[in-house]
Amino acid sequence: MNKKIKKTLFLILPILLGVFLIWYSLSKLSPSDVASIETSFKTANYWWVLVSLIFGILSHLSRAYRWQFLLEPLGYKPRFANSVMSVLIAYLLNLVIPRSGEFARAASIKKYENIPFEKAFGTIVAERVADVIILLAIIGLAFFYQTELIGSYIFKEDASGSIYSKIFVFVVLPLVGFFTYRFLKKSRNVFIVKVITFIKGLIDGAKSIFTMKKKWKFIAHTIFIWAMYVLMFYAVTFALPETTNLSFAAIIVGFVVGGLSMALTNGGLGTYPLLVAGALVLYKVDHNPALAFGWIMWTAQTLMVILFGSLSLILIPIYNKYQKK
Repeated sequence: MNKKIKKTLFLILPILLGVFLIWYSLSKLSPSDVASIETSFKTANYWWVLVSLIFGILSHLSRAYRWQFLLEPLGYKPRFANSVMSVLIAYLLNLVIPRSGEFARAASIKKYENIPFEKAFGTIVAERVADVIILLAIIGLAFFYQTELIGSYIFKEDASGSIYSKIFVFVVLPLVGFFTYRFLKKSRNVFIVKVITFIKGLIDGAKSIFTMKKKWKFIAHTIFIWAMYVLMFYAVTFALPETTNLSFAAIIVGFVVGGLSMALTNGGLGTYPLLVAGALVLYKVDHNPALAFGWIMWTAQTLMVILFGSLSLILIPIYNKYQKK
């Protein structure tokens, strides 16, 4: 298979998967299910959706500001407006072509702030390391709250929970992972070498964060960004009566599942509503309102990215033309 075909499949398959999942999930709904979901959409409290979007905007502003802490030691201090618009353009392009946003962000800041592409891109990679670490921490928290369900499958124990399931998830699995990592470091297999290189990159990236000049501000903004992401999800739970009283565990698990679904298709197309609904059903939310919640959450996020990303594409050249006068 030549590179052109691979590239085409890389672009098309996630979209096709998303469209298929939308069709599949809708085909399983009866007319009464469709009517129930439509009712949820009509009666939802969209003020809470607006609150969710405000949290999303704050996260984007914080991400743009955090970028300054990585660019400053390199001798660059871009205008905040250019940083914000570059970040929003990146989110928009990631909806179309996965991971293209990072390249577009570096190219945008290079064009309007004269920052070398490779240096800008390097700071974006460093950012991603910090984000992955926080995401892994949240996934660990989700596992902590999910151990009762895991234990019920592995140990056939009562779903009320047991110390053995937590020992397995938080002691046995990390130890197995550590010794497996040590063993695989000696491997010459191309795929394994790539995985080990990625893990080492995360470790080195984490170390570099703690040696930077404004490390605590960088860490504070990283935590703030992810807190805003969680609050985006949490705020929308108040939009529907069936999800208003969700537990903290359900919110964290639903958030993690939704976040991971974004990697499967472009912006979570088709996967986000389906997988989030599946997670909420585990916490005794009926399937139809759970699916409605997933669609409301995904639609609000996607429209926000399209709106502000498109505005940024239009405004960034105008803004910089005005600045030159």
